[in-house]
Amino acid sequence: MWSRSFILGLAAAATAMPLRAQQSTPAPAPRALTLTAAYQLAEQRNQAVQIARAGLDRAHGQEWQARSQYLPQLNAQLLYTKTLASQFSALSSAPDTRPLCRVFTPITGAATGSRLDSLETSLANSTNCRASGGIDFSKAGFGAANQYQLGLTASLNLYTGGRVSAQNGVAQAAWRTADLELRSQKAQLALNVAQAYLDAVLAERLLVIAESSFVQTENVARQVQLAKNVGTTAEFELLRAQVTRDNQRPVLIQRRAERDVARLRLKQVLNLGVRDSVDLVLPPGEEDATSAQPLLQLLGATAIDTSAAQRVLVRQAVENVTLQQQQFTIARSQRIPNIVLSSSYAKVAFGQQDFQVPSFDSFLTNWTVSLTASIPLFTGGKITGDEMVARANLAEANARLDQAKQGSAIDARQAFSQLEQSEAAWKASAGTSEQAARAYRIAEVRYREGISTQIELNDSRILQQQAMANRANAARNLQVARLRIALLPDLPIGAGTVNTGSISQGAPSSQGSTSTQGQQGAAGAATAGQQGASGGVSP
Repeated sequence: MWSRSFILGLAAAATAMPLRAQQSTPAPAPRALTLTAAYQLAEQRNQAVQIARAGLDRAHGQEWQARSQYLPQLNAQLLYTKTLASQFSALSSAPDTRPLCRVFTPITGAATGSRLDSLETSLANSTNCRASGGIDFSKAGFGAANQYQLGLTASLNLYTGGRVSAQNGVAQAAWRTADLELRSQKAQLALNVAQAYLDAVLAERLLVIAESSFVQTENVARQVQLAKNVGTTAEFELLRAQVTRDNQRPVLIQRRAERDVARLRLKQVLNLGVRDSVDLVLPPGEEDATSAQPLLQLLGATAIDTSAAQRVLVRQAVENVTLQQQQFTIARSQRIPNIVLSSSYAKVAFGQQDFQVPSFDSFLTNWTVSLTASIPLFTGGKITGDEMVARANLAEANARLDQAKQGSAIDARQAFSQLEQSEAAWKASAGTSEQAARAYRIAEVRYREGISTQIELNDSRILQQQAMANRANAARNLQVARLRIALLPDLPIGAGTVNTGSISQGAPSSQGSTSTQGQQGAAGAATAGQQGASGGVSP
């Protein structure tokens, strides 16, 4: 029994230790985020921006490659060749060890016998000697077992028919296109971050409105309950107040879920973990309509220029036309002679014995300079085919440029139309929100005094809730519209359209006015989006 109790005690202690460790671990502090800080955080982690930066670096490297063709190309080489078998080995023989042949010098003033003896001796030696001079084949490469070579080669393009300059033009156009792509990705990221951030702010604001509305209905239900207890109100009025309060509870739950989803979407855009906590510094409220100005200043988008010529898609199409023109020049340059100046300088030595590097004095010099002109005479139609392809690509690039200009003009008009609509809705929502709040206060006083009915109070509350929700949505839509106009030169066509999204904006209906004040849920947001600036949040 004692051992069993001891084992159970150890198991309980082992189970409690991890629980105490988990409870003692402090939760990570929430990350305070302004809209500008959210964009800076997303820019560091966004894969599309990283890909665009890599493309810009690659284009810069291609510029270096193209520019190098203007300069001389100098290469050094160290060459060792070991000959295992050679056709010249059949001509080899044992080395000649005979003495060198000497020129006969007659002895003047000597006796005839002595002169004859010297002549006979010289004649005998001449038949057994080796001649001096000629080629020393031990220093030649014919059949040498080992060959050592130190060399330098240099070449310079003198005339290429415009090919080198065209290749440099292609590289420069590619770099400018990559730079525009990076700017476009940053602008698109800024718009995505702003939309996700403002959606989270809007969801927070709608949750506050729903909580306030729930508190109002709960207060009314409590007042009716007190009146029922003292016998001044019928049971029907109590039931109506309780049903109205209970109908507001699902709306509150929905708003809280939408707030959580909006925060998860913001974390997804920022590449944060699901468990990371964020604290939105921007307070939800009516003053949000100008909160995107610091972000615009960071991006350098304070000066608005929405002309079609400044749109990133149009500028990329212009660079594509330039690139295709240079490609056509390259294709046509194949018909023009290519002149290259080259030189080769080498020190060469030969050896018959392995693993014996000759001295530097044994190296011989080879130095050549050549001027080469080449022109294709017959390529089977390849050059003609290259020209046809380049000409077709150029025609396509011009057509795409015209298409981009037309699309940019239409997109700019649509963006300005959405901005005007959002500004009008924002201005209209200011008066409506104030009037709805005042109307609810009056209806509340009238109901307490017994002048009005509960239906009138509920209708006033619903109108106030809808006005506050429309005000919050108008603030969000106005910010997105302004941000889109400011970033329009760097945005793709159709990016950042202000439309309804996953966050609904309705209010629960009272029991007596369901036909006119119906609740707008997630499905009803699409219908509400047809009313303009009162739309929800774009995904």
